[in-house]
This record gives sequence, structure tokens and C-alpha cells, in this order.
Amino acid sequence: MNASSPAAPAPEPQVSSEIHRKGALKGAQDAQWRVYLARICDGEQTALAALYDESSSLVYSLVLRVLGNVADAEEVTMDVFTQVWKSASGYDTSRGSVTAWLVTVARSRAIDRVRSRTSRSKKETPLAETYDAPASGNSPEQDTEESQRRKRVLQALATLPEEQRELVQLAFYSGMTH
Repeated sequence: MNASSPAAPAPEPQVSSEIHRKGALKGAQDAQWRVYLARICDGEQTALAALYDESSSLVYSLVLRVLGNVADAEEVTMDVFTQVWKSASGYDTSRGSVTAWLVTVARSRAIDRVRSRTSRSKKETPLAETYDAPASGNSPEQDTEESQRRKRVLQALATLPEEQRELVQLAFYSGMTH
């Protein structure tokens, strides 16, 4: 290259346009899912079916990662959509996307299932072992702090590019590193 000729401008990376495209698709998907939730509030079963068709794989894969059991994951996935049917009016757009809300509901239901397994196994232990065990469980204040922390994390995740968000999710839900 000649020292007197100006350097050619670097080509625009295609990665940023791909991120913008995916972000636009997610925004359109979230808008459609908000419409479904509004229709679910009006009692439209077809809206629940459409939301289920479009989001059940996300919910199921998350629940399966937490539980590690196909039968339990299928049952909890159905519980999540039953809860969506009953509490769609509780969704608040100012608190996050429909995806974040569904993931939070799914994760909470999956954790509830894990806790019920633990509780059931404790009930099946002999009385002498149960009697000597120290009390465990979070206080209401700790539960509130955990809930608020979860919301902040979900909001922070939503600001990350998709690839970074996937990496964080793999590390958090699947225990993967590097």
C-alpha cells in the first residue's frame, strides 16, 4: 500500500446487523406474545394454544435443565401454562418481556418441584432422623430479596447480546464453564 493513498474504510461487521435483526425478531415475538396474554385474559383458549405452540419448547428446555427428569419436566411445563391461563392478568409489561415472565414462572415451578421432591424424601425418612435435623428454609425477607435479585438479573440479561446471554444461561442453568 502506498503511504500517500488513504486507507480503505474497514467493512461494517455483519455481526452487528445480525444482532439487530435478532433483536427485532425478539421484539416482534414479544409483542405477539403480549397480544396472546391480553386475549388469554379475555378467556380465549386459542390464544393460550398459540402461546403454548410458540413458547413451550423454551419453557420445557429450561424446566428439563433444572429437573433433569423428562416426566417431571413435561408435568411442570403443563403446570406453567395452567398458571399462565390463571394469572395472565398478573403480567406487567413494565417489569420485563413476556419471555422473561415465562422463564421466571417456569424456573419457579421447577424449583418448587425440586423442593417438593426434597420435602417428600424428608417425610419418608425415619422420625428420629427428622427430629434431630435443624430447621431450614428462607425467611420472607430472604425470599423477597431473592425475588428482587432474580428480577434484576433477568433485566440485566435482557440487555446482553444474544450470544453473551446464551453463554451466561449455559453457565447458570447447565453448569458449563468456558
